[in-house]
Amino acid sequence: MALKVLGMMHTGLRIGPGDADMQKAEWFYGDLLGLSNDEKRPNIPGIPGFWAELPGQKPAQQIHIMGAEGQSPVARSDKQDPTRMHIALLVEDIEEARAELTRQGVEFWVYESLVGRNSDQVFFEDPFGNMFELQQPPK
Repeated sequence: MALKVLGMMHTGLRIGPGDADMQKAEWFYGDLLGLSNDEKRPNIPGIPGFWAELPGQKPAQQIHIMGAEGQSPVARSDKQDPTRMHIALLVEDIEEARAELTRQGVEFWVYESLVGRNSDQVFFEDPFGNMFELQQPPK
């Protein structure tokens, strides 16, 4: 049985954590590309950044810009670091998705409430080392 993917939520990109890097990113994504910032981005301790909104997308699609060098403060290892470049997909049911990953023998790791209450994020890699994130719509 396949995962029940509803759509793409965001792509996560990494930049340097310094103020100069943030200013360059704000210029590039805001001034050059014309993307607006999602003001609802929670404070993630030790990971500066912003969520750039793609226009006209329902539900909203974003580019998550995360400032980090080396392992981020929330990383469990080089591999298990949510600031690595990744694609986040929206799934119908996160528990069902976890069960299917387990059934298929896909290694995954979970971050609970990192970006807000009840915001479970399931991360895993494709066979080539590209990272994916799964979340379900808020209830």
